[in-house]
Amino acid sequence: MRTIPRAEPVPRVAEIGWDWNLPAGFPQPLVPADNPMTAEKVRLGRFLFYDTRLSGNATSACATCHRPELAFTDGRPRAVGSTGERHPRGAMSLVNVAYNATYTWADPRLERVEDQMLVPLSGHDPIELGIGGREREVLERFRGDPELLALFREAFPSDADPLTLQSVVRAIAAFTRTILSGDSPYDRFVYRGEGDAMSASARRGMRLFFSERLRCAECHGGFTFSGPIRFEGAADIAPTFHNTALYDLDGQGAYPPENTGLHAVTGAAVDMGRFRAPTLRNVAVTAPYMHDGSVATLDEVIDLYAAGGRAPKNPLKSERLSGFSIDAAEKRDLLAFLDSLTDHGFLTDPTLGDPR
Repeated sequence: MRTIPRAEPVPRVAEIGWDWNLPAGFPQPLVPADNPMTAEKVRLGRFLFYDTRLSGNATSACATCHRPELAFTDGRPRAVGSTGERHPRGAMSLVNVAYNATYTWADPRLERVEDQMLVPLSGHDPIELGIGGREREVLERFRGDPELLALFREAFPSDADPLTLQSVVRAIAAFTRTILSGDSPYDRFVYRGEGDAMSASARRGMRLFFSERLRCAECHGGFTFSGPIRFEGAADIAPTFHNTALYDLDGQGAYPPENTGLHAVTGAAVDMGRFRAPTLRNVAVTAPYMHDGSVATLDEVIDLYAAGGRAPKNPLKSERLSGFSIDAAEKRDLLAFLDSLTDHGFLTDPTLGDPR
């Protein structure tokens, strides 16, 4: 089993006075120099995150697809935009996104939260929040709200006009960097030495998770239980994407045309069906699973990986997906471990909810 060093919670304070109050074992997130963290910016971003006026038709907010009680997912197989258009992929969890090396399911070009946010805000295929071409109209809605306008001025005091689309993006990005989950039974057991925090079954499941037989941690690694991460002081690391053999439409590895993964960006045949490994933190509340929500339960996810994928003969599938044997008792233990990654305090944290 891979061992993870224990640490005490270490508050990290930036030069401008932002106190991260990080969970034990969490390093300081990497923050862009052009968008430093401030309490005022985070406060504004939280208001905007829950504001339906930040959509073309004023019906949807960021929180529509990213609900805190579902670890900032939406419980749907595939997300639905403000106009009712169905997204080809599911809404990813925003848990610990401050550490992501890339964003969305399969786009290595999006390396900052600020860059990713422009996709749901202004993208047309599919329409999500749908403000593309209506930016001025949306900003005027906020300009007519004296209380919100005051928050913009507090967050961006040196800007001649603090209410711009760039300010909206920067404020929401600052808020999403505070969506940190690190107080699960697993965290209390591993990082704080609370021996009774995890059940015996969950501890057996943890050994299975990190074992060479199952190889789960090879894709869902580190304290985020996802792919490569970035943080202050760490060497830069390339993002990784994996083909988990969910499909093989033509015997040559083809995926449905609306969901070809990394291939949609690179055009390279070898990238067909490759997606980023999502975080497993709070995974027990983020069903359904996979990029297209095509797997309903964690029990089914385990069966899928044990079989080497839904289309195990896919010639492009990851070499890590070799399949494994697992009996009923071991599966119960593995499920218990995955459940131990649930941070119940995080799911109900009032400081992350709608401030209104």
